[in-house]
Amino acid sequence: MKEEDFLQIIKTIIGDKYIGDDCAYLKDLGIVISQDNLVEDVHFSLKYMTPYDIGYKSAMVNLSDIASSGGIPKYITVGLSLPKHISKEFVKDFYNGLTDALDEVEIIGGDITGAEKIMISVTAIGIDRDRKISSRKNAKTGQVVVTSGPHGSSAGGLKLLQQGEKEKNVLIDAHICPKAQTKFAQKIAENIKEDYAMMDSSDGLADAVFKIAKASKKTLVLDFNKIIFDKELKEQFPKNYKDMILYGGEDYQIISTIPKELADYLNLNIIGKVEDYDNTDVKIINYGERDLNISDLENCYNHFE
Repeated sequence: MKEEDFLQIIKTIIGDKYIGDDCAYLKDLGIVISQDNLVEDVHFSLKYMTPYDIGYKSAMVNLSDIASSGGIPKYITVGLSLPKHISKEFVKDFYNGLTDALDEVEIIGGDITGAEKIMISVTAIGIDRDRKISSRKNAKTGQVVVTSGPHGSSAGGLKLLQQGEKEKNVLIDAHICPKAQTKFAQKIAENIKEDYAMMDSSDGLADAVFKIAKASKKTLVLDFNKIIFDKELKEQFPKNYKDMILYGGEDYQIISTIPKELADYLNLNIIGKVEDYDNTDVKIINYGERDLNISDLENCYNHFE
């Protein structure tokens, strides 16, 4: 089964008031909350990452969720499940990486227990002070689609590591040490006046725009020529770099739909537009000899594979 299948089961039991975005917005409290789990050999491998790297990434993936809601990250709690063989040095290095990633965000608690593999659960809390909080269901016809940076780099970096590459480069760095695009998201949240959609591309660019389109009941039209990617990706993977750009996960770039006037004012990279729904969730023009329609998630990142 896929993540979406499990979510549908959960929604039938608890409802969907707070399910649908990467953060739950508790408007009465003025906070946004997100939780992410990272599991050894699913989200990271000790073959490729140091304990410091794992701690750093654990923080960044959660800060990215808060950023993509439009909120200001403030606090996290950390749950660690560790095998018996894990040393004190692992915990020390993990927390050094975690704290180096957090900047002004505070760790306020957590839990630690035993497990067969390393499992990390981080809950992040942000605030909505003087800004509009986003939702993936808020894309409006006439808005443009903007993004914060390159896509496909993390997927390329993981592939290089799996192929035995030892020397770090821009792709491997993107996979091991992703950067939450907090400043990009803050610029939008602080300046926008109307409802808008915003997500990160943790599960891939195609996944993000598909989910926005589906939740908003709109068609998103992207111009592949305007999607940012690192030239190293094409050089390393000339045959399938386009698939990595669209479907590669864990880039943690921001995808948002906002008025064109605001995109121009903030000098943001426009990669597409929002149109009324026309039986296709996502269209990608200039992809190759033919345009590409994305009508399902068969090629997208799946946490259960």
